[in-house]
Order: sequence, then C-alpha cells, then structure tokens
Amino acid sequence: MQRKLIVMPKLPVHFFNEDVNYVLKNKTVIRSWINDTIISEGYKLEELNFILCSDKYLLEMNKQYLNHDTYTDVITFDNSDIEETIIGDIFISVERIQENAKTFGSSVINELCRVMIHGTLHLLGYGDKGKAAKTLMTAKEDTYLATLSIPVKTKPL
Repeated sequence: MQRKLIVMPKLPVHFFNEDVNYVLKNKTVIRSWINDTIISEGYKLEELNFILCSDKYLLEMNKQYLNHDTYTDVITFDNSDIEETIIGDIFISVERIQENAKTFGSSVINELCRVMIHGTLHLLGYGDKGKAAKTLMTAKEDTYLATLSIPVKTKPL
C-alpha cells in the first residue's frame, strides 16, 4: 500500500525584516497559531504581514501615520475592506521587544509572540485604551499565548 503525502496550503502569514536582521524561528507554528486565533474569533485570514523593524523605523512611522513622537513596540494597519476578514500589516520594533523582555523578566520570543497577538487582536477589533479594554486585551493575549506550542515561558530568575 502506498502512502499519500498530504500537503497543507501555506497560510497567508508573512514575516519580513525592515532594517534589522532578526531570525524568527518556528514560523510554521506561529502561522498556524495566528490563523487559529483569527478563526476562533470568527474571522477569516486573507493576508497578514509581520514586519520586524528597528526603533528608529517604527518611530518614524508613528510620527508619520499617528502623529505620535514616541517609541512603541507595535503599530497595526488594517487593510481590509470586508467585515470579518483580516488583511493587515503589523510592524514590530525588535529593540522594544528586547527591552520589554528584560523589563518584564520574559524571553524575547515570549514578548515577540505577545506583541504579535496584540497586533492581531487590534485587527480583530479589540482596543487597549482605557482600563476595561486594556484588561480584556491582556486576558485575550494570555489566553492565546497559552495555546502556542513553542516554548515561550518566562526565563528563570
């Protein structure tokens, strides 16, 4: 009996570097995790780009598009015209992620995945302005991080 090879279609989640040389591991697992999150919220994934960049690059974007002259870890752009469909770009500062990981006693991959899911949750309609919205956002982040099957636990003290 001959075995059939089942080839799964590649999910439309893409990773890019913009002025940084960060090597993201476990891309296939992260793609599935992001897709599963989107589906569990009742949305369809059309295309999602994660662009890893420097503080300087993201600061310029923050000034240009949001009129904020501050460093940030993530900026999300929703490019979808269709309800319940995700098409977007999520820009993430690798330097902010590394700094936040040190500040919170977390691993870099844990912090990166937290910010990835944070940006994705923005595309799903969740906000983080105000105490109640921020509490819900953090709870959602924690829930979805718990479903990720790569080691992203905090580093030992």
